[in-house]
Amino acid sequence: MADVFSKTIAAISTALSESGIGIIRVSGPDSVSVCSSILFDKKGQPVLDKMLPSSFRHAFVKDGDEVLDECIVLFYKAPHSYTGEDTVELQCHGGVLLLKKVLDLVLKKGAHLSEPGEFTKRAFLNGKMDLAQAEAVMGVISSKSEMALKISKDQMSGSVSNAIKELRAKILYETAYIESAIDDPEHYDLTGHDKEVKILVSGLLEKINSLEDSYRSGKYISEGISTCIVGRPNSGKSSLLNLLTGQDRAIVSDIPGTTRDIIEEYVRFDDILLKLTDTAGIRKTEDPIESIGAKKALEATDIADLVLFMIDASEMIEMDDLEIFGNICDKKTVIILNKADLGLKIKKQDIYHHFVYSGGKEFENMTEDEFFDRFPVIVMSAKGGNGLEDLKRTVKSLFYMGNITSSDEIVITSMRHMELLTKAEESLNNVLKTIDDGFETDMYSVDLSDAYRSLGFIIGEEIGDDLADEIFSKFCMGK
Repeated sequence: MADVFSKTIAAISTALSESGIGIIRVSGPDSVSVCSSILFDKKGQPVLDKMLPSSFRHAFVKDGDEVLDECIVLFYKAPHSYTGEDTVELQCHGGVLLLKKVLDLVLKKGAHLSEPGEFTKRAFLNGKMDLAQAEAVMGVISSKSEMALKISKDQMSGSVSNAIKELRAKILYETAYIESAIDDPEHYDLTGHDKEVKILVSGLLEKINSLEDSYRSGKYISEGISTCIVGRPNSGKSSLLNLLTGQDRAIVSDIPGTTRDIIEEYVRFDDILLKLTDTAGIRKTEDPIESIGAKKALEATDIADLVLFMIDASEMIEMDDLEIFGNICDKKTVIILNKADLGLKIKKQDIYHHFVYSGGKEFENMTEDEFFDRFPVIVMSAKGGNGLEDLKRTVKSLFYMGNITSSDEIVITSMRHMELLTKAEESLNNVLKTIDDGFETDMYSVDLSDAYRSLGFIIGEEIGDDLADEIFSKFCMGK
């Protein structure tokens, strides 16, 4: 661990693209001495020699007699910095070549190029944030919607961490009491204590289940809903893609089979993000290329969270429509009756009568209301944009699980956190089983400890160097 903090690290912390300002961050024990050798005022004096902690000054970046740039220097004295170490930040002009030249100079003076996520890793190791908060940093950076940004900021401020710490504190107290009673039975009585443990564990499981339930919504909001547009050729799939993206992303043609490959785009429905995939038309065909496209389309639906099933409602339902429904009826599906501007030859009731038997025995006894609750139907004209708001409302109703905009709602977005919560849940359920089976109290103290340990992995209380390296390696450079 000492080796981690012995080096002074540096990196460009802003995107490598032309901009007004680019930031180079330097952190570690030699950050002041490294930067003092290249930052000077108008009189040629080192600017850092006279800077107070948490202050800034104008400076010239000099390599010998050559002035590379003018910049603003910010100095943060340990432990009052992002990393908890002495940190110097150079706000330079944002040219890519210029930033690289300044960084090369900093490295020549003794700093080491940082690894991805190393600044945040040092913040974690120095106790500036726990692991759940550190992981939320990348969520803030990569957020693609207002809601995703809000959730990540809440996590960074400690929403998840505080919930986990509260759970662990209760488990620790109970484990300590049991261990004390085993070691000193004269002063600690465990008679009838199993009932109290069952009440405690049931409450813990309720809170863990609530966190697990939030993961589904949190995952959709942070990562987006994987959405696949399917339908037979010329049903309007590409028109819908262009409508949703606001651009001519896909070729629109009256010739069936124009789309032969998979097209992917991100689309935002207010606070909901769709990872949208437009596919080739699905129909029986002798064309080998079109057949490959249709096969890819069906494969895309296998991994989709949502299917938008386009039907050309200006024509009668065909066997291809029924076969498509048979392949996607196990998915969350919105059925879209498209081309309403050309006149509808298919009505909502027709969908029920034709499709209820295409999904197999599971659907044969469904009423119309039950069927349409499972498969909502939207009437649209994708070319003209009519019905778009209905589609947005329908998608939101399918995926907006709970009022996650509430200020006190805790949302899990990390699969790693979810897996550890599941492990903790299993251990606590083992406690209840052990009690119900009539075993001695000391038999379930091990399961309590396992639950405590699993929850500790979430916030980094129980973590090895290898796991930390893996987590922070996924961060961007300079953060």
